Amino acid sequence: MQTIAPLWLWATFGGIVLVSLFIDFVVLKKQGAHDIGVKEAFNWTMVWVALSFLFNGLFWWAVKDSTGSSEIANTKSLEFLTGYLIEKSLAVDNIFVFLMIFTYFSVPTQFQKRVLMIGIIGAIVLRTLMILVGGWLLAEFHWVLYVFGAFLILTGVKMWWAAGKEPDLNDNPALKLLRKLLPVSKNYDGEKFWTMENGKKIATPLFMVICLIALTDVIFAVDSIPAIFAITSDPFIVLTSNVFAILGLRAMYFLLAAVANKFHLLNYGLAVILVFIGTKMCLIDIYKIPVLASLGVVVGVLALTMWLSLRVAKVEARSQ
Repeated sequence: MQTIAPLWLWATFGGIVLVSLFIDFVVLKKQGAHDIGVKEAFNWTMVWVALSFLFNGLFWWAVKDSTGSSEIANTKSLEFLTGYLIEKSLAVDNIFVFLMIFTYFSVPTQFQKRVLMIGIIGAIVLRTLMILVGGWLLAEFHWVLYVFGAFLILTGVKMWWAAGKEPDLNDNPALKLLRKLLPVSKNYDGEKFWTMENGKKIATPLFMVICLIALTDVIFAVDSIPAIFAITSDPFIVLTSNVFAILGLRAMYFLLAAVANKFHLLNYGLAVILVFIGTKMCLIDIYKIPVLASLGVVVGVLALTMWLSLRVAKVEARSQ
């Protein structure tokens, strides 16, 4: 797997991730369990987005400096931006599932932060491994692109049909298995995953939640990793766009949780994006869709879906 990024940029990226996680786990941890309001969530979301764009600017400069070509730097920078927006938009679907899990288990808002922080660590580790494996497969077996493409198209179609329907966690096989294997207390014990009950150490509902969040990470990583490989095969761009999208996931969750009902058609847009990306992968040896065109489709579909969501909501409100 070849990359255009110089070694120092890899080191810089690693340093940014470590500092970001330090802020999340050490500095913010001192705040303790507390409700995160819309204003705080919005401010942190903007911080993560700004950091991602600043990094993309640094990436553009590094590529131009190492290649001497502004054209190559522009192309690679667009690949990062497109990949970042795709992963960020697909992360929205993660958030809706997280919201469903937290609602089902009646997780107090002040305890949700720790679960999401642990989930972010798991997602970064998992996606790094999957990117390495996916990159190796694509380098060794080109036909895997078609498998990835067909998988994304099927996933998009499935997401379209499932959009608007309320998923039922009672039928979730992973949850049923966990309940059979582990005794679980009926009440929370602060932010603890284990508690003592009748002299025995048993799991708290929060432990069940973190297990389901981990499973969700696996499922959505399988969806999103092939999507980014449709944009670029450079492992640096694949990894950095994924990680930067994940780093802001916790703040974005609390922001979207407050306005989730306003964008009820968003899943339809995500389904269209997955089908488009899958089709792009399947056509790669016939016609390579330009990165700028892909970026336009992603932004356009997201903007249109959000506008339609707000429009429909206003119409329904007037008719009541």
